Amino acid sequence: MDAKNKYSVILPTYNERRNLPVIVSLINDSFTKNNLDYEIIIVDDGSPDGTANIAKQLQKAFPRRIILKERAGKLGLGTAYIHGLHFASGNFIIIMDADFSHHPKFIPEMIRKQATNDYDIVTGTRYASDGGVYGWDLKRKLISKGANIFRLYKKDMLHDVITKVQSKGYVFQMELIVLAKSMGYSIAEVPISFVDRVYGDSKLSEDEITQYFTGVLSLWTRV
Repeated sequence: MDAKNKYSVILPTYNERRNLPVIVSLINDSFTKNNLDYEIIIVDDGSPDGTANIAKQLQKAFPRRIILKERAGKLGLGTAYIHGLHFASGNFIIIMDADFSHHPKFIPEMIRKQATNDYDIVTGTRYASDGGVYGWDLKRKLISKGANIFRLYKKDMLHDVITKVQSKGYVFQMELIVLAKSMGYSIAEVPISFVDRVYGDSKLSEDEITQYFTGVLSLWTRV
């Protein structure tokens, strides 16, 4: 792995005070054990459970590794990624969840895969061989199959595509990958296992589910 690279992990949070310390520790382990430079950008959407306060404590525990950006409320997953991207200093961006549905142990393999052919995007997918999903109900499986949110991007490529994305919620990632393909960017996959969240409840409200499927229909008409 190239020691000159730096990886910016964008971690949107909403009511993740119990999950956040563990996921940050695991991210740190994955990078430090492989001698990789990294930072974690936590974008917290006004979590009422005090997630931002936990993030501030983690900044002390992991000096110079954690950037906290607080927002006034739940403004959408897509806008959280865009907001976090503004503060990323790495030349690669990793987007993942804070609820352990994406385990950081797969990050080094995604980085290795990217280096094999200088891919623009590497997706961690449970639908490739050796991947899997554990503890998810059918509704979440259907949504997450399209809105896969565990990816490694070249930062320059992400900047180029993200300006053309119109979606704000869970369909954001689907539109992003569809546009990237249409623009000729190279994409690779790494099989991973997904599990249900460790603490807390799913953030998918009925309104967000409706918005997701509406967004999918809109995307089909535009691309």
